[in-house]
Amino acid sequence: MKWAMQKGQLKNIWIKYIKFPGREVCSRNSDNVSGEVKGNKLLNYREEQMVAPDSKTETFVAMKLFIDNWRWADVPFYLRTGKALPKRATQIAIQFKRAPFMLFRKTAVEKLVPNRLVLHLQPDEGISLSFGAKVPGPVVQIGDVNMNFNYTDYFNATPQTGYERLLYDCMLGDATLFQRSDMVEAAWHVVAPILDVWEALPPRRFPNYAAGTWGPQESDEMLVKDHRHWVTA
Repeated sequence: MKWAMQKGQLKNIWIKYIKFPGREVCSRNSDNVSGEVKGNKLLNYREEQMVAPDSKTETFVAMKLFIDNWRWADVPFYLRTGKALPKRATQIAIQFKRAPFMLFRKTAVEKLVPNRLVLHLQPDEGISLSFGAKVPGPVVQIGDVNMNFNYTDYFNATPQTGYERLLYDCMLGDATLFQRSDMVEAAWHVVAPILDVWEALPPRRFPNYAAGTWGPQESDEMLVKDHRHWVTA
């Protein structure tokens, strides 16, 4: 880990993987339906100031990406972000693969729920781990277990805002959380072809969604096809 933090090695590794992704465009949507979020009335996106009434600007996207190498072969990366969602949250959910064989054969256990590790980045920083455990007793039953760690619960500290941390790092000369120019260019190298296709081939049916929801139904259907679902906790 010390090696990775020195001389930008961590960013070099990020560049290595982002330059050769496999891409699958899965959903492209716009928020243009008014709704309620925590009691505050939200305007239709096209009714906001400085927004054209026929705007096709995307306010929501759900994507499925792959990294084309042997280490990450067949591992999908699902990304979702949008405007006017139910809450502001940044998290990474890692769902582990099921074992290739049934651990509890000849028992009442028919299937096992995959273990999941969730990294909560903003605004409530912490880690959640969900896994199955045998219920005590002579009968083989599996129960769901949820373990949660929250920084504020253990260290009694108020989380810093993003800009507060960045400004402090600027004064210290610490560029760990900042993007290098080659990182920005590599990210645009992934996104630009998708934007070009959207510009050239507008969708026949624009999948709108109501403010205060987790996006259009199409984004849920994208994961249902893979027998998965979004983690919204």
